[in-house]
Amino acid sequence: MINSQLLNPKSIVVIGASNDLRKAGGKMLHNIITGGYKGNLFVVNIRERNVQGIKCYKSIQELPNVELAILSIPAKYCPQAIEDLAKYKSTKAFIVISAGFSELNEEGNKLEQLMINTANKYHAALAGPNCIGIINQNYHGVFTTPIPVLDCNSGCDFISSSGATAVFLMEAGMQVGLRFASVYSVGNGNQISAEDYLAYLDEKFDKQSSAKSIIMYLENIAKPQKLLKHASSLISKGVRIAAIKAGTTDAGSRAASSHTGAMANSDMATRALFRKAGIVYCSSREELISVASVFSYKKLTGKNIAVITHAGGSAVMLTDALAQGGLNVPKLEGKIADELLEYLHTGSSVSNPIDFLATGTAEQLGIIIDYCEHKFDEIDAMVVVFGSPGLFDVENVYKVLNVKMDICKKPIFPVLPSLVNAAKEIQYFLSKSHVNFPDEVTLGKALCETYYTGTPTDEAQMHTTINTEKIRSVLEMPREKNGYLSVAANNIILDELKIERAKEFLATNKEQALSAAQEIGFPLVMKVVGPVHKSDCGGV
Repeated sequence: MINSQLLNPKSIVVIGASNDLRKAGGKMLHNIITGGYKGNLFVVNIRERNVQGIKCYKSIQELPNVELAILSIPAKYCPQAIEDLAKYKSTKAFIVISAGFSELNEEGNKLEQLMINTANKYHAALAGPNCIGIINQNYHGVFTTPIPVLDCNSGCDFISSSGATAVFLMEAGMQVGLRFASVYSVGNGNQISAEDYLAYLDEKFDKQSSAKSIIMYLENIAKPQKLLKHASSLISKGVRIAAIKAGTTDAGSRAASSHTGAMANSDMATRALFRKAGIVYCSSREELISVASVFSYKKLTGKNIAVITHAGGSAVMLTDALAQGGLNVPKLEGKIADELLEYLHTGSSVSNPIDFLATGTAEQLGIIIDYCEHKFDEIDAMVVVFGSPGLFDVENVYKVLNVKMDICKKPIFPVLPSLVNAAKEIQYFLSKSHVNFPDEVTLGKALCETYYTGTPTDEAQMHTTINTEKIRSVLEMPREKNGYLSVAANNIILDELKIERAKEFLATNKEQALSAAQEIGFPLVMKVVGPVHKSDCGGV
């Protein structure tokens, strides 16, 4: 139950805030204040009169009415606080950052369910518990740092089951220039789940003002149909989505359960769900940040990549990564390639990778990009790998790259690996709203993942007239000795579901075999059926 009081509150109270910024409540209040929150801000702390310049109330009873309450108090006091706030102060939204609920033990689960029941009784939103909070354009309601600069135009919305993982991902993203539009920490998420935040982003999507990419860290998929519906809807609107689903092994599921009370989901089922929805499946924080960074650039619409570099080794590794993932680094040759070579230093190569040597200049880089943009029609995108050996300033190179990335229609992906030698120049580049890929292989894999993740399955094209009675009758047929259905029974089910399979026929004479062969077409396989195993008698 997501409402305006949760996401755009006119008033906020932090229950348990203090002057100690090393404590969650104190840091939460500090972030809200420094984030420039414009509404009415209150504090409840029985031991204080003034907290960080804000008047402090001794009890909830003394408060005026308030729209959003953020609870940073021991778990055992949370249910009653929610009851009092909802009943007497018309509070319609709660963020519970406290831990010690369903992720801990059965007693904690009872406390959590009591909070949820109370919130539901008063038609109030309950985020958490066991979360870090929410960051959006309206307020910075988290007790952690860093707080990213929010940018709805080029940033991504971020939904995370884990608060700590959300922090780690924001840190990693900010280092390479990735921008965020909003951050939603789910925690245990038994009233407001990750799927609910995704549904909200879908239902409130605006083509002009909403973020065009979403990343998610999930430990539980409690509502797969809801996830499928709204992810597919968002992607059909032009939004790109990538996600990690953790807890795919028995050990990982156990860890997730103790962390956020998450239930296990089959990795195979998760991958199938993501593939059907059009979500890019990621396995690590590094991969998720790389895919999100790819999302921030023009969409890759073809498989042919030009690798432009002055570092041969990096180009080789990138070419391998692209080729292994199914993208092409086509050889460039002929009149246009020879013409380009005349602009470069002796020893340069334009066959692709285009290597214009360590002595290559900004002017030469601009010429190479122009040729790939306008003259090499077979090229769909470019990757520029350019670092610094520390011999000269590369600022002019990055300035040219900045301009070309803005004006070229073909996407250009920058790999700027010299994080020490070119630190100042990279910061300049990032300040122009670009994202950097420090590692070429990570970029190559991310490009392949994003390119080969298909569009959502069109529900209208799916076969919906399934003969369930026929399938049920097959499932009720006598099983083989090993307990499994026969091959013939499985084939009936596959055919009813319109799942493609290899055609097969049973022939008991020459005429039937010839007829079956004509029906199947060539090449085909023929094998004997009988009490003797086909391999033992050479019957294949």
